[in-house]
Amino acid sequence: MRVLLTSAALCGHFYPLVPLAWTFRGLGHEVLVAVADDFVPEVLRAGLPAASCGPAADFAGLAVGGATDRLSARRYGNGRVFGRNAARNLPGLLSIVDSWRPDLVLGERAEAAGPVAAAAAGVPAVELQWGIPLLREYRIAAEDELEPHLDRLGVAAAPPPMTVLNPWPPSLRRSHAVRQRRMRNVPYDGQARVPNWVWQPRKRPRICLTLGTVLPRFGPGGGAEVVMPMLHALARLDVEVVVAVEDEVVAGWPPLPAVVTHAGRLPLSHVLRACDVTVHHGGQGTSLTALGVGIPQLVLPVFDDQLDNAAAVVLSGAGLSLPPGEADPAAVADRCAELLERQAFQQAAAAIATEIATQPSLAAVAVDLTALVGPARRLNAA
Repeated sequence: MRVLLTSAALCGHFYPLVPLAWTFRGLGHEVLVAVADDFVPEVLRAGLPAASCGPAADFAGLAVGGATDRLSARRYGNGRVFGRNAARNLPGLLSIVDSWRPDLVLGERAEAAGPVAAAAAGVPAVELQWGIPLLREYRIAAEDELEPHLDRLGVAAAPPPMTVLNPWPPSLRRSHAVRQRRMRNVPYDGQARVPNWVWQPRKRPRICLTLGTVLPRFGPGGGAEVVMPMLHALARLDVEVVVAVEDEVVAGWPPLPAVVTHAGRLPLSHVLRACDVTVHHGGQGTSLTALGVGIPQLVLPVFDDQLDNAAAVVLSGAGLSLPPGEADPAAVADRCAELLERQAFQQAAAAIATEIATQPSLAAVAVDLTALVGPARRLNAA
């Protein structure tokens, strides 16, 4: 079987697809990843074959902040940004589908061109849902951006996928996701060396602080204006702090306080196991990785799914959250102290980690999808 994977040109969108791609290859299937031209090197670094389906991605207008009462409008605006990139990539994807002839198109939820190209060719499509919310605004915005292409191809607006994969544990899902196909979350950390200190005993509690890959990219100063005051506030807790951020980002920051023992690109799936608490932005990868290793979290969400992901973490009992505008350094330090002191957070985190570990393996999911593709292809051919 041939599996074509599609993703927006952002690490946080592509990384959840990587373990699935490896799984399909391990089962003997052919895999190809189609992304915008500037993102091809990132796919190659993941050890996967890549093809360019369009020009460099353009994320101008992507909003990472704003008033929460305009959440729906901001989500629609961000959906337009992804939809605009999808429209630029659609001709290239149509060509790849026509020439390579995949049996299945598997894409993450923000990449809207793949499902359209699949529908035009009568190929089954599967969606990987990241994040807790439905994000209906993304689908509406993509339809608006792709409307001329949809009319020309005779494709129904926003073609529904054959099935939706969801790595969030069932206990934290909302009603729209209850019947989505279960899948164990397997983190992919990109090219990040595992430091030796993760296996060494620690003398003080350790907190991992990370902002993900999007916020430092779009924030002024690479996020230093947010991170530095937090680090100074955390210093009063008598802890050590590791900061997981891209090396080039931290290189542009001022000198870090002594409380920071390590800073730079870190493999979270290993590093978080050597920490007692993590403070992060609420992205899918970081949230699920922390839940999977069973440590308490303080979530500081900023936009889109991060807000709902934070609410899910709080609902699980595995962490706390501070909404936008309230995450001042003193409050962050106070919440971290609470997470370190109260055993209930650790117990809840451990329970969710057990639930995640019992989800179907990626191998089982890939085998199930392979079985579904045959009947779907025959139905489309008829």
